[in-house]
Amino acid sequence: MFLPLADDNPHRRITAPYVTYALIAANITVFLTTTALVPGATANANALGLGLIPAVITGKASLAVDLALVSPWQTWLTYMFMHGGWMHLIGNMLFLWVFADNVEDAMGHVRFLAFYLICGFAGAAAHLLMNTASQAPLVGASGAISGVLAAYLLLFPHVRVFGLALNIVPVSIPVWLALGAWICLQIVHLVTSVGGDTAWWAHVGGLIAGAALVALFKAPDVRLFNPRRTLIVTTPRLPLRRNPLR
Repeated sequence: MFLPLADDNPHRRITAPYVTYALIAANITVFLTTTALVPGATANANALGLGLIPAVITGKASLAVDLALVSPWQTWLTYMFMHGGWMHLIGNMLFLWVFADNVEDAMGHVRFLAFYLICGFAGAAAHLLMNTASQAPLVGASGAISGVLAAYLLLFPHVRVFGLALNIVPVSIPVWLALGAWICLQIVHLVTSVGGDTAWWAHVGGLIAGAALVALFKAPDVRLFNPRRTLIVTTPRLPLRRNPLR
């Protein structure tokens, strides 16, 4: 288990990742107003009304009228901004904070927002296809963030990231190792069916979408698999002197 805290990857194209900041602010605001600062019964009702419920989407179940806060198709968007608790929110926002700014830098503000949302839709679609009869609401930004992680890995595989191994030990490791291990963990959970109520298929759907779309959404002058940056050292050209003996 690795908890990222910072990366060594400065921005090259934008002055500030405004979309990343806005997404983090929106997630926190929605969590506070729908979950953290309301009674438990209200929070549960909000999760049902704003989360994506596969059985409702497929018509195998329906919500009570007083619980249907938006249409079932609108929950494809609203589910991304709902979270089940503080740790769910903090974990997702940490990954978004560390990795999304550089993906936004590589894509530009508007294209990054579109990319993020599409990855979120893809995560929901994967979860829906594998759980068509589920009546449990899907909530969280994990599907969209998984797409961001896939894009980051393909864009900047040699960057080093600082974080906590086992959530305790401070280490600095290559991002390919950190995110590669995280991706392997998702696959292990799918194969072994271990992992509680986490929507692993939403993670995988977001990952696949992010990997497939990064080349389309990145700016034309941005390279995939960007090599490690090194300082360019130039040698001044001095005029040659003729040997007087020749």
